[in-house]
Amino acid sequence: MLQTQNNTPASSSRPSPAELTGQVIDAACKAGADAAEAVFGESRSLSIGVRKGAVETIESDETSDLGLRVFVGQKQAVVSVSEFSPRTLERLVERCVAMARIAPDDAYTGLADKALLYSGHSDGLDIFDSTELNAETLKDRALSAEAAGVALDQALQSDSASAGRVQSRWFMQTSDGFSGAQASSLFFQSARLIATDANGGMERDGEGRSTRHYADLPSPEDTGRIAGERTMKALGARKIDSQKASVIFEARSAKSLIGLFLGAVSGPSVARGSSYLKDRLGQAVFGSQINIIDDPLRVRGLGSGYYDDEGVTASVRHLIENGVLTTWLLNTASARQLGMVSTGHASRSLANPAGVSAHNVVLEAGKRSLADAQAAAGKGVIITSMFGPSVNGDTGDWSAGASGFWFENGEVQYPVNELTVAGNLIDIFSRLEPLSDLEIRGTLDTPSILVDSLSLGGK
Repeated sequence: MLQTQNNTPASSSRPSPAELTGQVIDAACKAGADAAEAVFGESRSLSIGVRKGAVETIESDETSDLGLRVFVGQKQAVVSVSEFSPRTLERLVERCVAMARIAPDDAYTGLADKALLYSGHSDGLDIFDSTELNAETLKDRALSAEAAGVALDQALQSDSASAGRVQSRWFMQTSDGFSGAQASSLFFQSARLIATDANGGMERDGEGRSTRHYADLPSPEDTGRIAGERTMKALGARKIDSQKASVIFEARSAKSLIGLFLGAVSGPSVARGSSYLKDRLGQAVFGSQINIIDDPLRVRGLGSGYYDDEGVTASVRHLIENGVLTTWLLNTASARQLGMVSTGHASRSLANPAGVSAHNVVLEAGKRSLADAQAAAGKGVIITSMFGPSVNGDTGDWSAGASGFWFENGEVQYPVNELTVAGNLIDIFSRLEPLSDLEIRGTLDTPSILVDSLSLGGK
């Protein structure tokens, strides 16, 4: 029988994460599992949402969950629980092993290769800030962001504003000896505003930031001001004629293009044969000046970690080097299916087997400024937001709804909306030019991107 022991501080009767995961792994192996992996995660979060000067939402959450993955031969199963009594843990093990025994065979399943597992320290990335922000402080930040935005112009009103914080801890252990712990924090704030013109036309836009450390957040007034400026600039948007023209994807929309690239180099997609880049490994996919780097070791990075969610060591990788596609994003299963080695990109929840995700991806900046690119292009569209993307995974044909600004003679003329932009991603990747306005903010950062000719659908 599984036993719980009070080896934790006096404020809690629950065993430590190492004890909990160790107990269920031992029990699973005794119950017939050939190998097992357990993950314990807990988080504490608080967020405040405001609208028109009043609190609209208060969300507070404290969760603790334990996930168990077991392997019986080439079969696997995953089960999670959020209550940790001895009987619950016994049922967890029983159910997980029983499910694995009747699961279909998977030739590529199993724990990560021991030679790839991380074995160093895990405290140098500075991704945890213990600062406690109470509800009053978060309310004040959200209200300040909202007030700073609507104060810019009487045409502005609030759609929403929010501020919050999250603190999380994660502990993982496997039956072949790996164990690792990580604590992280997140602080965030945002403002979204509505602008209305004299004819009743309405536009929405906003700004938001997330950081590992509270001190790295910009002032809420800056967040609100940027949201207000963006919203006012979008007011009075027009439709344009359908045509082919140069397109500049502003940095915040350019991320979605590189995100589509990351999806196409995901190991599971490649292994299924459902990626339009599946035959392009080792070939030039972008122009020779293009570099895309994934850096899991960035200090205070939102995607930083010394190892992935299977315990495999994470390292800095040039996904694109001088235009050439150098690697897939691989977890253990997709690596085995492709006859390769995991790249440390496994990502999982406690209730599912590992998928794949990148860490901190950056498209390196180019040399030309946004203004220089506009001048050189002459006329075209600057896209500031996109929505409703459609992608053919086999061919790379892509389209998305968009809004932004029309420019001529290198100068912005007026905002535009109800626009569709379309092309083939393989062609777009080969021709895009990154500009010089790169800012490191999240897990995927790019400068603005120029593509010299794309199809635009308008009126």
